[in-house]
Amino acid sequence: MAYSIITISREFGTGARLIGKELATLLGYQYYDRAIIQMAAEKSGLSPEFIERNEEKVTNSFLFNLSTSVYATSGINFQYTMPVNDKAFIAQSEVIREIAKTGNSVVVGRCANYVLQSHPKLLRVFLYGNKEDRLNRVINEYGYDPKKAEADLNRIDRGRANYHRFYTGVPWREVSNYDICLNTSITGITGAVSTLKTLADTYFS
Repeated sequence: MAYSIITISREFGTGARLIGKELATLLGYQYYDRAIIQMAAEKSGLSPEFIERNEEKVTNSFLFNLSTSVYATSGINFQYTMPVNDKAFIAQSEVIREIAKTGNSVVVGRCANYVLQSHPKLLRVFLYGNKEDRLNRVINEYGYDPKKAEADLNRIDRGRANYHRFYTGVPWREVSNYDICLNTSITGITGAVSTLKTLADTYFS
């Protein structure tokens, strides 16, 4: 039996975590976001802090190519020769694959749309929004310093884009990587959740 999986990729400040949680609750799905970091840390022996930092600091143009990696095809092989950054990514990827086998789930971030690309019941979502709206949320809801919020937003988006490109070989914002892209500046949190709930009910029926 294949479980239904919704992956949510997102620009920073789009409210993805809240959208994902509310959507999972309405659908009766499991919800995974930061818990993946802790699970990957336990699997790999790396610290959760290192794994989280790794998601923001990949800048190399080398393409990891998950689909042909010996680590991906033969399970996690934590040999001393494996670069520690790749070890972190592989651990998260293995966790995501295990999650997909345990029940219907909403998974936020971590290149899950790519890791699970061959999953038979997969709905890939990308959330984006107007920069001004995202900055307002980052400052007023996430608690970022108004003087540094724009720089932080740009840094985090850049880190996510680099990380996705590094490990998948495809652009993060490329619409063909997703089944639906939503502008949360238009939908708001409630509208995004409602839209995705309706789509999931139809798509997975």
